[in-house]
Amino acid sequence: MRLAGLLQGRGSTAVTTAEPTRSERVETPASPPNTTVTCGFPTSPIVGLDAVPSAETSADSRADQARAHEAAAEVLADRGDWRRAYHHLKAAVSLVRDEQTLPAGVPDQLRVEVDRLRRERAEAREQSRRDSLTATWNRRYLDERLGTLRDGSEDAAVCVALADVDHFKQVNDTHGHALGDEVLRRLVDLMSEGLPEDGFCARYGGEEFALVLPGLEPAEAVRVCEEARARVDAHPWHEIAEDLRVTVSVGVACLGDGGCPGSPGLDAADALLYVAKRAGRNAVAYRDGADGEVRLAGAAGGRRGIAAAARRAFPSA
Repeated sequence: MRLAGLLQGRGSTAVTTAEPTRSERVETPASPPNTTVTCGFPTSPIVGLDAVPSAETSADSRADQARAHEAAAEVLADRGDWRRAYHHLKAAVSLVRDEQTLPAGVPDQLRVEVDRLRRERAEAREQSRRDSLTATWNRRYLDERLGTLRDGSEDAAVCVALADVDHFKQVNDTHGHALGDEVLRRLVDLMSEGLPEDGFCARYGGEEFALVLPGLEPAEAVRVCEEARARVDAHPWHEIAEDLRVTVSVGVACLGDGGCPGSPGLDAADALLYVAKRAGRNAVAYRDGADGEVRLAGAAGGRRGIAAAARRAFPSA
């Protein structure tokens, strides 16, 4: 909506004109030459309550324009149209700030409501990036951050991991979905420990989680993931249910990892996760940078069958 004018008659209050109906024809005054634009859109169409737009840039002229924007913002705020009210208030502040003076008569309630709108928008953006069940980051945030990391705007090397809960369907079938939900929430806490600065855990989908580990060398990333796996394995799950045991399988890779041709990062981690599953679960699989061989970290490193599982995961490697 664009304000066509602010009209004031004797004994009457300021009136704004919203978007015209089909039967109305509104003539918009032509902008004079050299009209100043201070906030992304022309201020001239509503420079005064009943004045003709002027190209003057004197303090008085700018003050008139600012008051008009303030009045428009107040009317729009009364209607609950906070987005447009914010734009007019921003224009008013820009006009006055250029003269290094304080805006006069901007309604306090409008300031409060505009601030509230900003907070609500920030909260809505935050909520859209959070997983509703576990309160950790979701796939949307993961994709956004990985996009930033891939385009090179962040210089640090980045390793990523995919962790999947072993036999999670059995947990749900045996103990119920409410207990399964509690398991996922505790997993997030356990896997989020010991992450590097700017590292984070995100729910990738279902019982699968992604760990993003910026700034770590591949060997260090494997160590962090092995420690997370061990914490999950050693956690006293019997406190939730007497016969409950939970483990995770993990695949670790780096952005740009050539181990999975044409599929760097998460796809390579997913293929390595498959190796960890096929090699007996409750393990961390990675590709050794020294010789390119796929291995399991920690105590699982001595298991047999890792080579066959790797060949199935990376048939063209």
